[in-house]
Order: sequence, then structure tokens, then C-alpha cells
Amino acid sequence: MLKIKLPDIPLAERCRPKTLEDFQGQKHLVDIGKPVRTMVENDALTSFILWGPPGTGKTTLAKIIANSTSSEFFQINAVASGVKEIREIIEIAKQNKIHFKKTILFIDEIHRFNKAQQDALLSSVESGEIILIGATTENPSFEIIPALRSRVRVFVLEELTKDDLLNILNYAIQKDEFLKQVTIKNIDKDYLIYISGGDARTLLNIFEATLISEIDKNEIEITKEKINITVQRKNIFYDKNGEEHYNIISAFIKSIRGSDPDAAVYWLARMIESGEDILFIARRMIILASEDIGNASPNALLLAVATFDACEKIGLPEARIILSQCAIYLATSPKSNASYLAINEALNFVRNNENPKTPLHLRNAPTKLMKELNYGKEYKYPHDYENNFVQQSYLPNGLKDKQFYFPSENGNEKNIKERLKNLWKGLKKYT
Repeated sequence: MLKIKLPDIPLAERCRPKTLEDFQGQKHLVDIGKPVRTMVENDALTSFILWGPPGTGKTTLAKIIANSTSSEFFQINAVASGVKEIREIIEIAKQNKIHFKKTILFIDEIHRFNKAQQDALLSSVESGEIILIGATTENPSFEIIPALRSRVRVFVLEELTKDDLLNILNYAIQKDEFLKQVTIKNIDKDYLIYISGGDARTLLNIFEATLISEIDKNEIEITKEKINITVQRKNIFYDKNGEEHYNIISAFIKSIRGSDPDAAVYWLARMIESGEDILFIARRMIILASEDIGNASPNALLLAVATFDACEKIGLPEARIILSQCAIYLATSPKSNASYLAINEALNFVRNNENPKTPLHLRNAPTKLMKELNYGKEYKYPHDYENNFVQQSYLPNGLKDKQFYFPSENGNEKNIKERLKNLWKGLKKYT
């Protein structure tokens, strides 16, 4: 067979659809009369979030919209970009608006932006200086701040069907100039679709990698056995800079949260074998130890922090043992998210309600004037009382009986709950 120059650009990118007619899936958004198609046809874009699994067309849809409307298109990734880059794009958008030109800012993995980064978008989104299109695999209800969420629509992308994936594969085979140069005798399409997990990008990546491994043959067969060899050799399902990175750490965390040590160790092994940063893994376990275990087993946080320190000091391969010990300990610990829920509820209350001044008896009085103004007056010092406790109100007026922390019945937290019930009998109910 003649030598064929291998492409520099991945197949998934080479065959990315340019129009809604070529786009596969998401008919509830792109069919005639549906919201995305209507926006494109009328050139009447508003800001929105695309929420759906990896490889379902979020980036492709954003690029089609930009190409189909009179807009300048900017694409950034939330992992690699910051407020400075956003502000530079906003300045360009302001100039575009003067000349009646729209500006689309597409932010991939927008759930990775922190509050300050999301806040930087608010004014420009509200004024229409930029049309924001965000892509996320995470629930916007939890990952996008309410102020930004209230200014955008959320479109949910569904998993691609088998027919969608077949159409995507066939479209690539028919349209791609590189593939036209080779003779493909047979493709195990069912297995390709199965092993891709519904992710179109993964499907095309595996297909192309398997094909290239056979490129020196006159007729190429893409069989189950050859696909498996490609997957193992290329480690195609784990890209530290891609979405699967977040999928696997998510599976790891959810396995621990679900008290399944076997699944936790499996996902841990997947990450270690793929070269994941062990400190990233340890850092996530610290967060989980507080968020999902909390006071049900306070030692979980101590062990997680110690694991991070140990991994930092000794590195791989020995750190794998420490990570495994910690993951198993966390998975087998009693669970409680009461502390997590308490701070979220308190933050929500503070943000959405008028906050009274600090009661006088709780204020510090370092000066004579403050004492004259009754700062600190009538404060009861708990250590002066039996069992180092005395009932008094520590919340502002009107919030005396407000409860944010609801201890669970699990592990050590059951004891905490009983103690609080006894201490605050008649004033607070810890049920």
C-alpha cells in the first residue's frame, strides 16, 4: 500500500459538523421550531448553559451557532483561563457592541470557574455585551452561582442514541479526506459504540487510533480484538486534560461516599495507572472527609490531611499504599453531610435575608466607650457554670431558635446529637 501521510488533527475535530443539518442528536433543541434552531434562524441569541454528558455535542453546537450568526466567537476553557482573559474579551465585546456586532463567549467546563470568575461575567451578560454559552457536565444548580444562573437559560443535552453514534461514524467515514484514502473492509460498529460509552468524541478517537495501527495493510478490519488492543495501548479513556479526568475522579468520590471500598480502590488504580497527580487525589479526599463524613468520624479528616502530607513527602510508587489505606478508611467510615448542609443553609440564609446587628452581649468591649454603650453586658461566661455551659442566645434577635446544623444518627454524630439535645433542652430541638 502507498504511504499515506497521517493527519495532524484528530478525526473528531476534522469531522466536526458545521451546520445544524449535519449535527446529530439533541432533536429537542435543534429540530425545526425547537429553541436552539429558532435562535439561530432568527439570529436572536441569548445567553445559555449547555448541560450534558461528555461527547454529546456541547462544543460543536456552540461553534455551529457562532458560524451561523453574525457574531465574533471566543472560546476559553475554565481550567486554563482566569478573570484577566475574561476582561480582555469583554473589552473587545464593548467595541463590537458599538458597531452592532454580537460577541459570543464560549466557556468549556464553566463549572470549574470559581465565584469571582463567574461574578466577572455578570454585568456583561446582563447588558448583552457578551452572549455567554457555557458547557458543563455538572448540574448548574450546584456549580453555577445563582446570580449568573438567573441571567441564562439552561439547555439539557441527552445521551446520544445508538443511531446518533452510527450516523456520526458514517458521516466521518464519508466526509473525511484521510479516510477516503484507505480501504476499510469491516468495522465492528456495535462494539465501538459499546466501548465508547455514548461519547462521540471517544468513539471517533478509538476508531481512528485502531485504523492507524493497521494503516500498512491493503484492507483494514476494525475488530473487537483490535479495538481492545488500541484502548489498552492508548489509554484512550483517561486524559488528564480532558473530561474523562473529571469523570473518573467523580466516580472515585461517589464510590467512597457510597461506602464501596472495592469500587474506590478500582477507580484509584485507574487514576494511578494513568499518571494522575497523586496530590490531586489526596486533595479531593480531604474535601470528601469533611463534606461526606464530617463529625460522624472526625478522624477521617485527620487521616486525609496526613495522607496528603505523606504523599507529598514520599511520592510514587509507595504513595499508592497510603492512598489506598485512606480511600478504604473513608469508604468504610460512617457518613454524614450535616456540616456541609449546615454551612450551605447558613450561607443561603445570610444571602437572602436581612441580617440583624450583633447582639450587645456578644460584642467585645476593648474601650471604655464601648463598655458605656453596654458592649458585652450580660454575657455569661460558660466556664463559670456547671459543665462549662449555660443557656444563652448566640444568634441575633429574631433568630433565637434558628437551626442550621442537624446531626445525623451515624457514628460519633449520634453522640453529638444527644449532647446538644440535653444542653439546649427547652430552647433548641436537635431531632
